[in-house]
Amino acid sequence: MRNLALGLLALALIVPLTGVGNYPLHLMVMALLWSFIYTSWAIMGRLGLVSFGHGAFLGIGAYTVVLLWNLYGISPWIGAVVALVITLVVAFVIGYPCFRFKIVGHYFALVTLALSEVTRLIIVGLRDYTGGSLGITPKAALAEGSTWSLSAMQFSSKLTWFYLMLGCWLVALFIWHRVDRSMNRLALEAISEEEDAAASLGINVSRSKLSVTLLSAAMTCIGGVLYAQYQLYVNPETVSGIGISLQMVFGVIAGGMFVMLGPAVGAIFLLVLSESLRVMIGNQVLGVDTTIYGLLLILFIIFMPKGILGAFLEKMRGGKGLGASRT
Repeated sequence: MRNLALGLLALALIVPLTGVGNYPLHLMVMALLWSFIYTSWAIMGRLGLVSFGHGAFLGIGAYTVVLLWNLYGISPWIGAVVALVITLVVAFVIGYPCFRFKIVGHYFALVTLALSEVTRLIIVGLRDYTGGSLGITPKAALAEGSTWSLSAMQFSSKLTWFYLMLGCWLVALFIWHRVDRSMNRLALEAISEEEDAAASLGINVSRSKLSVTLLSAAMTCIGGVLYAQYQLYVNPETVSGIGISLQMVFGVIAGGMFVMLGPAVGAIFLLVLSESLRVMIGNQVLGVDTTIYGLLLILFIIFMPKGILGAFLEKMRGGKGLGASRT
């Protein structure tokens, strides 16, 4: 597994330099971006905390940097810090009461689902500032003949964005690795099995859950910042609400929630699926992509619960298991 990962990393570093076109490079950038976002969700989701509210954190990251830049000229670098603070406050306000009063399982999922949809409605409601359902575009900062503006976090070269996204994804994998080797992972696994028994052993249930929730939310917020600055356009449907939250859950489950590279596989699978649907169906039928994601999510849960990469690794090992999240 490690050799495969190193080989893929070497390939990823070389391929963009071979002169691939802008569109293939754009797809690779988006695959890395969603790999980072899905990995951020999986750090929390694989430990028994299934959240449907990460669309809220993605939206906070995206809209905060754009609004601060457009309205006040505040650099997206500073905007990202503000977005992180807001995200951590929201995650704490939602997470702490849930964990303190033992709102778990389906009830926790419903609370987070409401958070995601409320965030979308707030964005739409503040249409005078956010553009409402039409979305908003960050003000261009690139002068004529210029290829980048570091203070505005705007780069015209997709190659620059590729290596930036690759670096962020590698950081996410490092964080996964650190969480995987921490005592908090063992505590959360015990909590997911039997919360009262874990508490009786001296595990601080609320603190353990809250720490990984805040970490996952903060990383997702950064994903929103990167999305806004790369796409230079955001709207409520693409960075908040039920649809995007469902996409995160589906992507992680499809790729393999308990395998480090599983979210990346899910991101590539979902990107290929969405591009195929766009070519075959276009925008003629509204909501068809969300419907297909939902149906495939049910099928994966029933027939391939370990995801594409998880099932592949299990087959390669002769059905002896994956070693859970340590893979």
